[in-house]
Amino acid sequence: MHVTLLGTGAPAGLPRPGCPCAACARALDADVRTATAVLVDGVLLLDLTPGLALSAARAGHTLTGVQQVLLSHPHNGPALELPPELPAPVRLPDGRDLALLTGHRVRAVAVDAPGTGYAVTGPDGGRLLYLPPGAAPAGAADGPPYDLCLLDVTGRPEALARLRGTGAAALATDVVAVHLDHDVQPGAETHRRLAAAGARAEPDGTTLTVGDYRLVPEVPRRTLVLGGARSGKSAEAERRLATFPEVTYAATGGRRADDPEWTARVAAHRERRPPGWTTVETCDLVPLLADGEGPPLLIDCLALWLTDAMDAVGAWEDERWADAGARALGARTSALVGAFRATRRTVVTVSNEVGSGVVPATASGRRFRDELGRLNAAIAAECEQVLLTVAGTVLPLR
Repeated sequence: MHVTLLGTGAPAGLPRPGCPCAACARALDADVRTATAVLVDGVLLLDLTPGLALSAARAGHTLTGVQQVLLSHPHNGPALELPPELPAPVRLPDGRDLALLTGHRVRAVAVDAPGTGYAVTGPDGGRLLYLPPGAAPAGAADGPPYDLCLLDVTGRPEALARLRGTGAAALATDVVAVHLDHDVQPGAETHRRLAAAGARAEPDGTTLTVGDYRLVPEVPRRTLVLGGARSGKSAEAERRLATFPEVTYAATGGRRADDPEWTARVAAHRERRPPGWTTVETCDLVPLLADGEGPPLLIDCLALWLTDAMDAVGAWEDERWADAGARALGARTSALVGAFRATRRTVVTVSNEVGSGVVPATASGRRFRDELGRLNAAIAAECEQVLLTVAGTVLPLR
């Protein structure tokens, strides 16, 4: 079964007409995307979009052989012109089956947003899932894993998490992002985010063969995300695991019942986490890293872990630090670094980048800065990927 991506953009396309934003300004060449429409084996068309006949011609196809046009979502713009060679489009009710004379079978899949998804099985047995923009599946998986999934990965990463959690998307499933919009900078940033999710994007006009083996982007097992205050480091770390069905969130900050501002910060962090994530408030990270069977682990953050460790060894007092505190802290950090080296879990760790600002006025402040810099370097040495976030922009260091 062959699938041609006549368009891969959001319903308004990319760039959006008249939009002055930076993402739209940078959408050039291969990053220019018309609204998503998919042609299956030249006989089944999923979604009707403006300029469809021209899009098909650019991809080297014609629409004369299309036997069925299915709509996946409401169209809010001007009425679309139906090319004369196409049959009238319809949208199937959820759960309805449709069989074409060509041997293609279609089932309408319920989603959690206005619209309908479609599961297509080709005459050769290949399985394709197509979801509308901004939608995730609303029910359990039906049948074996899909060979190809086309969905809004950047806008709804949890949709991919649901597919993986129900077994609808397996390790060998090819995940291609469609409905791409201006919420993510086009080009390298889009491809970087998708690769972290085990997905990819293709230009308009690309033809895919369902079931062909492809090297699925490998998600790094250990990632360190560094950044200053409000740089976007926590959001980046959470985004990297948003497509996993289960995640353990290790919050090292602890509880501060007497600090309303801190409580509000913690609540804001908790609210933006997906509902399937489990939060563990602890600084005892070594057992979590040693749990090789556990789901992906997000640690936020190492700076608070170090604060707790320095509290425990009395590192803030010069005399205790010189006596035994330095050795005790070294033992704790060595154990943590060793656990990172040995872990078999997928781990994303957040830490504060230090040393770029004013030198602390106190000896204890300088001590914390130095120890955190050493800890960051030691953990980075054990990570396959290291990222630096600056003003919401992610810079891959490794």
